[in-house]
Amino acid sequence: SAIDASMLTGESVPVEVSTGDTVTGATLNAGGRLVVEATRVGTDTQLARMAQLVEDAQNGKASAQRLADRISAVFVPIVITLALATLGYWLGNGAGLTAAFTAAVAVLIIACPCALGLATPTALMVGTGRGAQLGILIKGPEVLETTRRADTIVLDKTGTVTTGRMTLQTTHTT
Repeated sequence: SAIDASMLTGESVPVEVSTGDTVTGATLNAGGRLVVEATRVGTDTQLARMAQLVEDAQNGKASAQRLADRISAVFVPIVITLALATLGYWLGNGAGLTAAFTAAVAVLIIACPCALGLATPTALMVGTGRGAQLGILIKGPEVLETTRRADTIVLDKTGTVTTGRMTLQTTHTT
């Protein structure tokens, strides 16, 4: 029989298998009779390992994310201290409670590190998740971070970029 392993390998051409050959789960029988014996199930399967790879990539931290965490760890207490000092200053100078709280909240809003602390992990999680949807497995967030410096990409498999399905795009008549 022949199996379509394109979901796992990116190879668009079915692979011939015969008695004794290994057939990986998530492959499709492309033709012929196929009898298989399951030797791995659940978390031991190739598909489960690929899903775990995506999950690990989304849970990992890239260096930019670790830097944002370190900055936030120092920045947040400083901003809260400044907001409290602003509140105290305004109250100490006879301003009303509403004006003092408005000034303190303004300090918090202006200096809010939320974008710094949330944008990086969100972008990395979306990137690894979207890659998984497109069949691209990313080992970790640091891989996404380093790809911006790549100037050459080498692909060694047929079907990695193509779909393996020829289509007529346009016709020209004279």
